Amino acid sequence: MSVVGITEFSHDTHHKIRETGEFCPGCSGTLEGMKNFASIYSHGFVRVAACTLPVYPVHPGENATAILEAVRHCEGEGVALAAFPELSLTGYAIDDLLLQDTLIDEVYEAIEALRAGSEGVATAFVVGAPLHHGNRLYNCGVVIHDGAVLGAVPKTYIPNYREFYEKRHFASGEDVMGGHIQIPFLGVKGVKEERNLESEFVPFGTDLLFEATNIEGFTFHVEVCEDMWVPVPPSATAALAGATVLVNLSASPDSVGRPDERASLVKAASMRYCGAYIYAASGEGESSTDLVWDGHAMIYEMGEELASSRRFDRRFQATITDIDLRSILQERIRHASFDDNRRVLGLRRALRGEVSSSHNAFRTIFFTPSLPEGDIGLRREVARFPFFSTQSDDLSTQCCEAYQIQIHSLTQRLKAIGNPKIVIGVSGGLDSTQALIVAAKAMDLLGRPRSDILAYTMPGFATSDHTKENATRLSTLLGTTFEEIDIRPAARQMLADMDHPFASGKPVYDVTFENVQAGLRTDFLFRLANAKGGIVLGTGDLSELALGWCTFGVGDHMSHYNVNPGIPKSFMQYLISWMAHTDQFSSEVNEVLLSILDTEISPELVPGAEGEIQSTQSTIGPYELHDFTLYYLLRYGMRPSDIAFLAWHAWKDSERGTWPMNISESERHTYTLPEITHWMETFLRRFFSQQFKRSTAPNGPKVLGGGTLSPRGDWRMPSDTSGAIWLKDLSCVPTHLEGEE
Repeated sequence: MSVVGITEFSHDTHHKIRETGEFCPGCSGTLEGMKNFASIYSHGFVRVAACTLPVYPVHPGENATAILEAVRHCEGEGVALAAFPELSLTGYAIDDLLLQDTLIDEVYEAIEALRAGSEGVATAFVVGAPLHHGNRLYNCGVVIHDGAVLGAVPKTYIPNYREFYEKRHFASGEDVMGGHIQIPFLGVKGVKEERNLESEFVPFGTDLLFEATNIEGFTFHVEVCEDMWVPVPPSATAALAGATVLVNLSASPDSVGRPDERASLVKAASMRYCGAYIYAASGEGESSTDLVWDGHAMIYEMGEELASSRRFDRRFQATITDIDLRSILQERIRHASFDDNRRVLGLRRALRGEVSSSHNAFRTIFFTPSLPEGDIGLRREVARFPFFSTQSDDLSTQCCEAYQIQIHSLTQRLKAIGNPKIVIGVSGGLDSTQALIVAAKAMDLLGRPRSDILAYTMPGFATSDHTKENATRLSTLLGTTFEEIDIRPAARQMLADMDHPFASGKPVYDVTFENVQAGLRTDFLFRLANAKGGIVLGTGDLSELALGWCTFGVGDHMSHYNVNPGIPKSFMQYLISWMAHTDQFSSEVNEVLLSILDTEISPELVPGAEGEIQSTQSTIGPYELHDFTLYYLLRYGMRPSDIAFLAWHAWKDSERGTWPMNISESERHTYTLPEITHWMETFLRRFFSQQFKRSTAPNGPKVLGGGTLSPRGDWRMPSDTSGAIWLKDLSCVPTHLEGEE
């Protein structure tokens, strides 16, 4: 298919593509490669499966039939790669029967049956089989795809302790590199029949990587069972050489505590290798003479469990999930030490056609899976709130840890500058409440009286009685030194001096009207800090910093130190809720905290109609969507179109997925794709135009792993760059998807 170049791409064509659900080729890649927005394969995902199924010991033919049926099932699910357990063609627990010629002959016939039966099947798969080479037998993972055996990888580390006696049967593949193995009865796809070959040599060795030519970043490596348990597994060097997906065929017997050990190793491997790890272990059908097999399968990605099987299940199971290859590649780019490690070890990939027996060179076997078109769903949960966990126990732990980071950062700053008092403006909103709570705990930790916190509420033209009362009660109940300063007289004077229409009685509520109030509040705080021997404690959060939703200079943008710049707005409410529900303060304080949580987010700068309040989110959009976009832009550098795809899956159905604690049914929002892209456009425009505020942001701690926007830390960017190419990419997201109302 021809590719339309960006210079040939017309405005009319762009809108036609948006309406039909296809991608703009000039903005988001080729039309062939980015054909359908709803397809996972258009957004850097690959679907994989870890398969467990009943094994028929010493019956390779029957096992091959069952495996082929399982592979066809996986193909129907859109799977590109399926992994089966160790020695899945013969059974693992068959002892000296492995050395019988009769069995080995059946293994070769079974491999041929798998090869022939896989013709036209899109899914590549890896099966376990004993293979004879030279003078020894090897425990191998055999990779098959579309009528061809792509290669065979021997097990490197042969266990010979406790319940394992593999050295009685198998040799190590440690020195098997750069070679080929002869597999009898193997037909050759594409070879003329008159050649009548009875055998074929296929790549054989521990130096093999398998790479899809049509899925960017999809390169996998195979290791076998014990290989994962050694201090430096083969998958470690394979990952450094470019493998993003690591596959382990295992036959790990069960014992109390063993499943947790396996999971710990797989999790650690996926995290350390900045990749995905597929693990499939033997189960039903293996001999129970001395051991029991639980059929444990799991898939992890960069330390996160994506899917796991039911253990001790007597049926076939395909543990299927979608791996985010683009995030893996981004993580490796960002972690420069990852490739530094490769260079130190001298690892590399052999060039095409190069024959190498070096321990440091990997051969790449290329294959081209046939990819499903259209929407095949997304087989992984996408967190609506990616900055933090939705699980109550994990969320509680994260809240506790976040407070410790904020509190200790503030105490360190106070001690370093002579323990001044804290001057803080309190509005009755989320951010100033969080900062005030942190200040109170910091004083407790330092053994200082909370009266050293000088809290000021400064009502303006739109301050409500409700928020003012909450600010007053909270400051008083916490034992701070509290005072009210009415900024309206000073604001009127300034507006009059500026000849602003409001001074003559006209209801003009423009940005000048708003910023006069915001600036005066901060101006008062700085002068009060001068007078009282204190520092101004900032309250602005990560979401506001991303959007530039703050008054620059002498405004809420500035302070002497800020404890909230690493906290997104969507997490702020859970921090305050956690504080209220864990009784860190008195019941009266908890009551005020819950009241603050129930209040509309508002800057309270513009008077509204009677009973109405100025709503921040109705102006700039839902913080929960903005925080979602911020996370993936900041953490993984994702394309806006890919973020929109994830947001669509996260937010299109409030009935699916998990929600954090304390979110009522009425607060469980859904968003359509047009709503998502509309507010993402708002985010991107503000994000790129407001960098100058972030470049001069005050000091403050990083709190969450998703990152921060400190100009000295996680985010460095010129203030005069444009976000045009990000907006261009976003503009290619279709306005309508088939099946959506």
